[in-house]
Amino acid sequence: MKSNTLRLISNLTVLLLLLGCAQGQEALHAKIELTKGGHRLKNASQAVVWLTPLGVNVDQPQQTGTPQLVQKNKSFQPSVVVIPAGGKVEFPNHDPFFHNVFSLFEGKRFDLGLYESGSTRFVQFDKPGISFIFCNIHAEMSAVVIALTTPYYAVSDARGDITIPDVPPGRYQLQMFHSGVAPDSLRALSREITVNEGQTNLGSFTLSESDATAAHKNKYGRDYDRPEPDSPAYVRP
Repeated sequence: MKSNTLRLISNLTVLLLLLGCAQGQEALHAKIELTKGGHRLKNASQAVVWLTPLGVNVDQPQQTGTPQLVQKNKSFQPSVVVIPAGGKVEFPNHDPFFHNVFSLFEGKRFDLGLYESGSTRFVQFDKPGISFIFCNIHAEMSAVVIALTTPYYAVSDARGDITIPDVPPGRYQLQMFHSGVAPDSLRALSREITVNEGQTNLGSFTLSESDATAAHKNKYGRDYDRPEPDSPAYVRP
C-alpha cells in the first residue's frame, strides 16, 4: 500500500512538472509588412523568422518528413522550404521536359545534372545555412532552402502573420529572410531579444523588397543561353 502511494505521488509530481514546462512555453506571434517603392504589398507571404537560443543548449531538431521542391510549369513549388540542418529535400520533376537543379552560391553546393520528366532527386543539407536553388536550363526558376539548428521558426502567410509555437522564456537571436529583400537589409533586422514568461507577441516588422533583381549566372558562371526549340531540355522524354 505504501509503495503504491509513493508511486502515485511520484507520478503526480512528474505530471505537475510537465504541466509547468508546457505552461512556460508560449506561441509567439509576429506581423510582417512587405513594401516595395514605399507601397505596401498585398501578399506578404514567404518571409521566414527564426529564433536561435543564446546561452543554453537546445536539442537538434529532427526531420519528421521529407519536403518537396516540385518542378512544375518552369517554377519551384513552393519557393521556400525550411528544414532542420542535416535534413533532406526531394526535387521531383513534374514538367514534361528535363531540368538541371543546382546550387553553387551559398549554403549547400550541389548539381543534380539533367533528369527527365517523372523522375526525382534528393539532396541532404548537412549544415545550417541558406541555399539558393536554380535550374541550369530555365533562368526564371529559383527557390530557397533554409537549414536551421533551432526548432523555433515559422513562415508568414499571405497576410504576413507568423506564429512560432512552443517557445520557452529566454534569450534569442532573432533573424529573418525573404528572397526579395536585400541581404544587408535582412542583417540589419537581426537582433538579440528576450522572451519573457507569458509573452505572446514579437511585434511587427517591415521588409522592403529591392527594386533591382540581380540576375544569376548558370552553373558554369556564364549568362544563360537563349532556349532553342529543338533542345532536348524541351522535349518530353
